[in-house]
Amino acid sequence: MIRISIALLLLAQLFIGSSSCISTRESTYFNNAADTIYVQPSADLETLIRNNDILSISISSLSPEASAIFNATNNFAISSSSVSGSQTQSSGYLVNSDGQIQLPIIGSIKAAGLSKSQLKDNITKLILEKKLLVDPIVNIRHLNFEVTVIGEVGNPSVITVPNEKISLLKALGLAGDITIYGRKDNVLLIREENGKKRVKHIDLNSKSFLSSSYYYLQPNDVVYVEANKNKVASVGRMTPYLPAILSGLSVIILVVDRVIQ
Repeated sequence: MIRISIALLLLAQLFIGSSSCISTRESTYFNNAADTIYVQPSADLETLIRNNDILSISISSLSPEASAIFNATNNFAISSSSVSGSQTQSSGYLVNSDGQIQLPIIGSIKAAGLSKSQLKDNITKLILEKKLLVDPIVNIRHLNFEVTVIGEVGNPSVITVPNEKISLLKALGLAGDITIYGRKDNVLLIREENGKKRVKHIDLNSKSFLSSSYYYLQPNDVVYVEANKNKVASVGRMTPYLPAILSGLSVIILVVDRVIQ
């Protein structure tokens, strides 16, 4: 009787498991990657500042007292959640709908459409032209550099990037990695450029991704990991019938037990 029961249980596990069989090739990254060097676009290419960006701008010089007024109004508050769930708060200048920011004394200055380096040069030039400071040092950072990872990952998250540099692989790692039900050959990247949404399908099974311009993410990128056909099939067909299947197997085991007795 024990042998029959074990055999029936093994049969049930085999039947259920067969509905979600996933090949090794589908569950691994970079199947065709060889031992070599893959040249990728530089991560140091600056993204352009856009409307509604929040910038941290600090201005210093040899005179801390004279510089202090330029940093007094750096106070547009923003709060965000880190991957660990902790709340962080920072402040900065909001780029308004006209693409401008308002700096103390300097006034309105165009920011949208410029890189951080270009905006830094423009601010420095204005300070020198108006003779407001001697040898000013301007530092600019994005405060709202975030990427979103959703879909078949361990921990769907909105990830704050303090150092303004993150690869797609690192973002997936911070989001708990792709589950066994996620498609590594069809990861969807949604990126906003010049007011338009660009959609790119990425194959993480291919070595070409290692030298792709999409290896590094940009602010406000959304990464969506699609469920594979095994997950869809198991959820669509098997789930409603699992209670009935297990109940039926239990009845069979009881009947066989009584017949043998």
